[in-house]
Amino acid sequence: MQYRTVPKTGEKLPALGFGAMRLPEKAGRINEAKASEMLRYAIENGVNYIDAAVPYHKGQCESFLGNFLLKEGLRDKVLIATKLPPWSVRNPEDITRLFDKQLTDLKTDYIDYYLLHSLSGESWHKLDSLGVKDFLNREKASGRIKNAGFSFHGDRESFKEIVDAYPWEFCQIQYNYLDEINQAGTEGLRYASKAGLAVIIMEPLRGGNLAGDIPENIMEIWDKSKIRRSPAEWGLRWVWNHPEVTTVLSGMSTMDQLTENIKIADDGLPDSLSQDDLRIIDEVRDKYKETMKVGCTGCRYCMPCPAGVDIVSCFEYYNSYHMFKNGNWAKWQYVFRNYGLMDGKMSYASLCTDCGRCRKACPQHLDIPLFLKDVAKEFDNPKTRIFVAIAGLYLGISSKISGIFRKKKTFGERP
Repeated sequence: MQYRTVPKTGEKLPALGFGAMRLPEKAGRINEAKASEMLRYAIENGVNYIDAAVPYHKGQCESFLGNFLLKEGLRDKVLIATKLPPWSVRNPEDITRLFDKQLTDLKTDYIDYYLLHSLSGESWHKLDSLGVKDFLNREKASGRIKNAGFSFHGDRESFKEIVDAYPWEFCQIQYNYLDEINQAGTEGLRYASKAGLAVIIMEPLRGGNLAGDIPENIMEIWDKSKIRRSPAEWGLRWVWNHPEVTTVLSGMSTMDQLTENIKIADDGLPDSLSQDDLRIIDEVRDKYKETMKVGCTGCRYCMPCPAGVDIVSCFEYYNSYHMFKNGNWAKWQYVFRNYGLMDGKMSYASLCTDCGRCRKACPQHLDIPLFLKDVAKEFDNPKTRIFVAIAGLYLGISSKISGIFRKKKTFGERP
């Protein structure tokens, strides 16, 4: 296994990390036998960074991982990464209470890499106001947190603000060859690296969409390469090609995926792709973008929206929904991010009031309110709202989302 160095500590992390978000399941629960087999194999082959979180597998993830490590006697062989859920924090006491429960569930006295989960500017300001910096300082001094970081889903300016706000050891961003300008993007990757943070990558294959059921016109481009690689290998190698990247997380569900990714990781060295390789990837990216419904470049000149719509993310998920055969991945990303399930901030398309400000600001001259109507028609429907209500009850934020059920007369009126 290839290892890369955390700049501030010198600790070595594997190039491939095990994302415990998509463990094999049976009858709606983690298939403990298969998941244990995969984790055991991963650790034996150097994949010792395991990324968990409270909501993964409907709350089962941390308990399963803790029981597995205790039973196998492997706690000292792995680096556990898990996350504080901002949506469950209402006061400073909640932060410590949630952390204590995570330690209990994980059957451990400390967390190696502790993240504030899925931050945006809004959720960061909330946690900051509730004293999260003091919490991190206190727990790092006690040894119960070894390294502090955050995962991020927001705009680049908020990302830079958070990077500068605390002496983090690491951060975690979504990054792949289609997301060079989305969210933190390449600019954010380089900014964090320059600040001395290790950068952990999530969604390197866009929820598996860049590796699974690939459209024929995309496969024709991959097949032009003299070097035979699977779409998964192309996608992972592109991320590892960046020297600023420390670890790439893969949410693996089968042993075949695990063994393939371990093999790929050995060759995924920085600056190892040739110019011909990069041209092939550029061609694939351009072909995918031809199927985009909205020609949004993510420049964010339209932001902030006076009505609260996150225009860029609405178009990002809408485009992904139509670009990939497994469009449901993008739909659920939209639901969790834009309906406030992660940070309590509503930013979905139906909030648009058609004020026209974004239309005037767009360098691409897009009729943004018209496209937002398309997004709303596709995503903002009664089924979505029922799901959000149920998920809100589960996450303990139902009071914040009750307003989505107030009847709207027409598109553009706030619910």
